[in-house]
Amino acid sequence: MKKPLIAIVGRPNTGKSTFFNKICGKRISIINDQPGVTRDRIYADAEWCGYNFTLVDTGGLDSKSDDIFQKTIKSQAQIAIDLADIIIFMVDGREGVTPADEEVAYLLRKTRKKIILVVNKLDKFEIENTFDFYKLGFGTPFPISCEQSKGLGEVLDEIINSEVFKNRNIQSNEDKTIKIAVVGRPNAGKSSIVNKILGEERVVVSDIAGTTRDAIDTHFKYNNKDFIIIDTAGMRRQRNIERESVESYSVIRSMEAIKRADIVLIVFNSNDEISEQDVRIAGYVHEEGKPSIILMNKWDLVEKDGHTINEFKSLLNQKLSFMSYYKEIFISALSGKRIERIMPTILEVYDNNTRRISTGILNEVIQKAILTQEPPTKKGKKMKILYATQAEISPPTFVIFVNDASLVHFSYQRFLENRLRDAINFDGTPIKIIFKNRKEKE
Repeated sequence: MKKPLIAIVGRPNTGKSTFFNKICGKRISIINDQPGVTRDRIYADAEWCGYNFTLVDTGGLDSKSDDIFQKTIKSQAQIAIDLADIIIFMVDGREGVTPADEEVAYLLRKTRKKIILVVNKLDKFEIENTFDFYKLGFGTPFPISCEQSKGLGEVLDEIINSEVFKNRNIQSNEDKTIKIAVVGRPNAGKSSIVNKILGEERVVVSDIAGTTRDAIDTHFKYNNKDFIIIDTAGMRRQRNIERESVESYSVIRSMEAIKRADIVLIVFNSNDEISEQDVRIAGYVHEEGKPSIILMNKWDLVEKDGHTINEFKSLLNQKLSFMSYYKEIFISALSGKRIERIMPTILEVYDNNTRRISTGILNEVIQKAILTQEPPTKKGKKMKILYATQAEISPPTFVIFVNDASLVHFSYQRFLENRLRDAINFDGTPIKIIFKNRKEKE
């Protein structure tokens, strides 16, 4: 059963993102006193009293704002409003009703959705400061202080006691949705790729580098499987980012998105030189043990001859020699060229990352490798491989029991990994090999 969708709307700087983060239990939306920081719809799952729902943070609505993205912010907020089952209208109790609040109220009156009017920033719980908001026409306002976590329970009770939640079972099953993070340098075309995969303008797309500031979760289905695609901010080198700036939080959010992803799409700009930062981003994904696909975007802008693609592949092999397992797709988000290959490749790589190999087959592969190249000898003592077993998936992790793990040389470990990859399809995913002494427990 689909989770109810709760959208938070209001003018800029009323505390929408702070409320969103408090309810979701972690810092997902960027919090900053600068109006207009949240531009896109930000999704996260939340739970109250055993009931699950999805919360959506939106950008601040203000027609008088000089933010060049205000038109897009309004469009994104309108989509959230249209999709929402319940709308939380957030206002500022310190400032009272403003013309921008009245504009938002006018927009919300056109809907037939349940509207919960929430008056924030009442740190001393000055209930009298809520009286003025009755004239907005949404019934009794709920006084809260997000900073002090006051009044949040009453708002959540109002949400789950609404008609939307009637006849719904309390949901406790773990979400088996496959999470896909899309990462890369600024202006590599990440948001355009996300929109092509989704088939709609779900996230803000602009030619201005740095448009996407948050890591944006979007749910969708493909081949009857549930997915979340996470569009992230462009990751510049840390030395080029002012500490404690909004962008610095965005980069941290992108790194967190990689950590929680099941698979990562690393976007390179084919029309630009592969930079140290491109390699650094790929290296971070590799270090996190995440399966990945390199998307060479803007391939339509590259001048080509009969050798171009092979030259690019050779360059990739050179730059990404530390993760030779990667899979690459040469695409154009603008024209849609080869976009249709992305999702099937994601499924293939995900299957490889979660593949389990029987102990019999695994030991057969290892024994064949030993016949090809014997284990190393150190100071007259020869390493003996006794048997191997698979311990984990995501990434596939193999434990090889030996007579003395100190005799293992990294070159032989790499040799065994290559033989495993030759025998079994692990394209797109890292694998781990752990050597243990015979006396250690499995």
